[in-house]
Amino acid sequence: MARGRRGRGNNIQQQQQQQASHGQRGGHRRALREPAAYAKSTGYETEVLHEKLTITQARRGTPANRPVRVYADGIFDLFHSGHARALMQAKNVFPNTHLIVGVCSDELTHKFKGYTVMTEDERYDALTHCRYVDEVVRDAPWTLTTEFLKKHKIDFVAHDDIPYTSAGSQDVYKHIKEAGMFVATQRTEGISTSDLITRIVRDYDIYVRRNLQRGYTAQELNVGFINEKKYRLQNQVDKMKETVRTVEEKSKHFVYRVEEKSHDLIHKWEEKSREFIGNFLELFGPDGAWHAIQERSGRVLQALSPYSSPRGSPSSSPTRIRSLSPDSSPTLASASATNSSSPSSLSPPLSPAPRSTRRKRTRAPRKAASTYN
Repeated sequence: MARGRRGRGNNIQQQQQQQASHGQRGGHRRALREPAAYAKSTGYETEVLHEKLTITQARRGTPANRPVRVYADGIFDLFHSGHARALMQAKNVFPNTHLIVGVCSDELTHKFKGYTVMTEDERYDALTHCRYVDEVVRDAPWTLTTEFLKKHKIDFVAHDDIPYTSAGSQDVYKHIKEAGMFVATQRTEGISTSDLITRIVRDYDIYVRRNLQRGYTAQELNVGFINEKKYRLQNQVDKMKETVRTVEEKSKHFVYRVEEKSHDLIHKWEEKSREFIGNFLELFGPDGAWHAIQERSGRVLQALSPYSSPRGSPSSSPTRIRSLSPDSSPTLASASATNSSSPSSLSPPLSPAPRSTRRKRTRAPRKAASTYN
């Protein structure tokens, strides 16, 4: 029975821890999803007894229904990443933290620090959209009092550890540190509201010309007539310079493309010319196909129509002429002789016959004639 009770007790504790973790996650998700709420003018009201926590207890962890209430205050003008990083450190200083951010009004800020760029309502609204903030206190006091800490049930105050001199005090957080309620955060170097304003003042002409270009009037920018004309003239000159620069870049790009194309064409022409010369040499060279075709065609022509008839051919033998019958007339013989020697004959011209053959040809008709007579 004792074991069963112990098991039930353990289960109950586990369920409570799970519910607490779910509640913590739900509150964290709600803070990431929805804008932070504004603090009530009457202060924080809770049914749970709000006992003072030590830093050791807060770092060990607290139940979900008793988060550690950490307070961070400031002006938060031109809300930037340095502000967000400081609030992130304040939110994560303890495992279960409810972060309250106090924002001073314009009246207090202009009195003790100086003129702001953003109004107090704009600064209030900017803080509600920071994901680390759970609650925003408007018109926060410049110096924290005991009444204010009790009213909002504040456990600890988060700020950077550099002494903050203001309102005749060397450190406005001195009494908080002495009470053991101070937790330090680290500043982000290189970014602050004063740095941003310095950049704007340094580049004043550039921003005035920028806003004139965007449609703001000289009266809205508090710029005189002469300065307005000067800035507008500078804008026109910058436009012309930009146009010339654009044309130069385009022309350079065009020339570069033309050069690339020309190099490609020259390379292709060289390749084609080499290919053409190689084909020409293969065809018409000393060992080319054209000479082989010519030799073959010459052999074929010589075989079909030789240049000279061989010796002893029937057309040139004297016996054929002698064998003419007595009835044949000398005119027929002469006609046949002329036909055989005419240039229009199909056979190529005969080469000059030897001397013996000439004598036989000249003597043969005489014998034929004497025989006929």
